[in-house]
Amino acid sequence: MIHPLPEIRNIPAWQAELARAFARPAELLDFLGLPADLPALGPAALREFPLRVPRGFASRMVRGDPRDPLFLQVWGAPAEALDAPGYTDDAVGDLDKLRPGGLIHKYQGRVLVMATGACAVHCRYCFRRHFPYGEQLASRNHWRTALQEIAADHSIEEVILSGGDPLSLPDERLAELTEALEFIPHVRRLRLHTRQPIVLPERIDDGFLRWLARGRLQKVMVVHANHANELDDAVAAALKAIAATGTTLLNQSVLLRGVNDLTEVLESLSKRLFECAVLPYYLHMLDRVRGTAHFEVTDESARALMHALSARLPGYLLPRLVREVAGAAAKTPLDW
Repeated sequence: MIHPLPEIRNIPAWQAELARAFARPAELLDFLGLPADLPALGPAALREFPLRVPRGFASRMVRGDPRDPLFLQVWGAPAEALDAPGYTDDAVGDLDKLRPGGLIHKYQGRVLVMATGACAVHCRYCFRRHFPYGEQLASRNHWRTALQEIAADHSIEEVILSGGDPLSLPDERLAELTEALEFIPHVRRLRLHTRQPIVLPERIDDGFLRWLARGRLQKVMVVHANHANELDDAVAAALKAIAATGTTLLNQSVLLRGVNDLTEVLESLSKRLFECAVLPYYLHMLDRVRGTAHFEVTDESARALMHALSARLPGYLLPRLVREVAGAAAKTPLDW
């Protein structure tokens, strides 16, 4: 059964597309031709971290396949409700480093600003799925405090916009923040951590590209794709348009059991990323956040994958295998 989409007017196309994202499990299953009784997380548990999937991303999934690697990333599986030793709400220590204004200062020379709590897609393995966004970003002017801290600390050369997803903000809000950063002389680089070009390529419109191309700050965009099937022609066009502004494009993936824990899958991902003007950057071990244990790949398996991958790819297409350890001074490489 095909459900009519609501008519949405007078907003940018990407916001209209986002408003039509799947939010009801039954509708996503219907769209994909999957059984209505497919095992799922209970409604009460799902309310804590609800389903959200843009229709364009869902259209890249294989109809009728409950093991599709894109579907597994967004489907609330019953395993999320199981307790697992060592899995916590704040696996990477964000809350210990959080400052007023949504600022997180973990590493020398760079600082992260929580620009928003909103995302276009809710990835079930998200390391911030339990983050208290409502408490931290309640004030419209929460950035003011963060900007004051950045201006006062001359060691900060790079500001990272994260969240949530900073591209969930309209261009005007992005410009408001970045124009303020332009006036801080010791800030040289602006980094954007975003999944939107992958799951919602409509976001990369002419207005956004004009914003991205202007200003004195060097810009780096770190996108997030885990499987080559995420990178269709529309995504490729969006990524190439970003690269054409002079922005450096990198990708970080998470190693996920059942999604991308095969050598052939990671090889295809690296090659497809390069076709889209993106260099592989990090392959993250799973952050041990409550509700995600069913995605974990062992260190031994991860190292074997990297050995096999290194024999198939040139060095510039080989991501760095890393783990984020709470309190560490940098990402921790896993030797293989």
